[in-house]
Amino acid sequence: MNKISIIILREYLTRVKKKTFLIMSIVGPLLFAALMIAPAWLAQMEDKEEKLIAVIDSSKLFYNTIPETKYLKFEYLQNTPISKIKQNFSKTNYYAVLYISHIVTYKPNAVQLFSDKQPSLAIKMHISNALEKEIERLKLKTYNIENLDNILQSIKTNISIQSIKLAEDGTEKKSSVEIAMIVGYLSGFLIYLFIFLFGAQVMRGVIEEKTNRIIEVVISSVKPFQLMMGKIVGIAMVGLTQFLLWIILTAGIVTVVKTAFFPELSMKTEQITPETVLSSGGSTLQPSQPVNDAEIDQVKEIFSSVKSINFGVLFASFIFFFLGGFLLYGSLFAAVGAAVDSETDTQQFMLPITIPLILAIIVMMNAIQNPEGPIAFWFSIIPFTSPIVMMVRIPFGVPYWEVSLSVILLVITFIFTTWLASKIYRTGILMYGKKTSYKEIWKWLRYNN
Repeated sequence: MNKISIIILREYLTRVKKKTFLIMSIVGPLLFAALMIAPAWLAQMEDKEEKLIAVIDSSKLFYNTIPETKYLKFEYLQNTPISKIKQNFSKTNYYAVLYISHIVTYKPNAVQLFSDKQPSLAIKMHISNALEKEIERLKLKTYNIENLDNILQSIKTNISIQSIKLAEDGTEKKSSVEIAMIVGYLSGFLIYLFIFLFGAQVMRGVIEEKTNRIIEVVISSVKPFQLMMGKIVGIAMVGLTQFLLWIILTAGIVTVVKTAFFPELSMKTEQITPETVLSSGGSTLQPSQPVNDAEIDQVKEIFSSVKSINFGVLFASFIFFFLGGFLLYGSLFAAVGAAVDSETDTQQFMLPITIPLILAIIVMMNAIQNPEGPIAFWFSIIPFTSPIVMMVRIPFGVPYWEVSLSVILLVITFIFTTWLASKIYRTGILMYGKKTSYKEIWKWLRYNN
């Protein structure tokens, strides 16, 4: 055991001192921070120039029906042919010209937006939504319903469905499907990324030592199994270190950048209320309107749903499934590295290892949509896919017996794959110059010594 500890320490210190580790420890948080800060920066850099759109309505039905916003204004032109406006468009101060044909009520594509620029999707959606609502109102008006406008105004209803999870003892706990989806996806994808990234490091490390003949000196002092275990665990510790550094540095970078460049976004948590979120987070295309109770309740639900997530359990589960998944796949990566003489020879042996990981990513998308379904359940129990799929399901709430079963099977499978990989490792680590095949590996597995 002491020899394994020495190998773990050696692998850990060797890799954390490498320039690649230091570079990734800095670049990773910068990329994650950029993903978090970019939306706020883009919102500040948004074009706030007032845009004037000329409206030519040949149907005579939509005068003053498109609501104006802070940065979007409409000018309705009477008795002006569209051809004349198009010919002299460059001489006008219009951002665009909206032409509404007289056949718009029964031909939806009878609306055209002319401009010398590419109008944004938000502008097109704003116009189309306004026209659709007005056409619906006009069609209803043909039924000669009295006080139609008042009736339409009075029947407007907003529904916000609250997700409440019931425990076995009947206690209630608010939840949010959207937040659980985001947390589950990020957790599963990070485990997939780290297993591939650091598993490949195990394989490359074994190949490097084997081709440099360093391994011949090392195994004169330690057993091949001890060397393999030390290498796998040591690199797993490197992965955990980098993951923790990414979390700490990303949080630090985001805090510093927000404080320095976005002070208005650096409010204390206790000062953030649903009212402040709704009043400051509107789109530039939305007119300034008072925040209604439904919107406040919706944001309050999001806040309470975030608080309901047990991040301690989530983090502990992430650490375990990351370690369990990495130890399982790390042993297989080590076996592949021991069986070949160069990275170019690894392709034929990598396929059986990568297929379960890729399959787990595919199933992960199904698990996000249906976390209680049979596909999500079985793939969260099968050890080769459970580290990714189970982490997707945990934010939604998983019965303890399912998590326990997944954990037990993962541990048993890890022990088995480690034993299997050690048999390949101890033979293949000293094999040189011979093309390895599956038949040859089967022979190594049958050796008793």
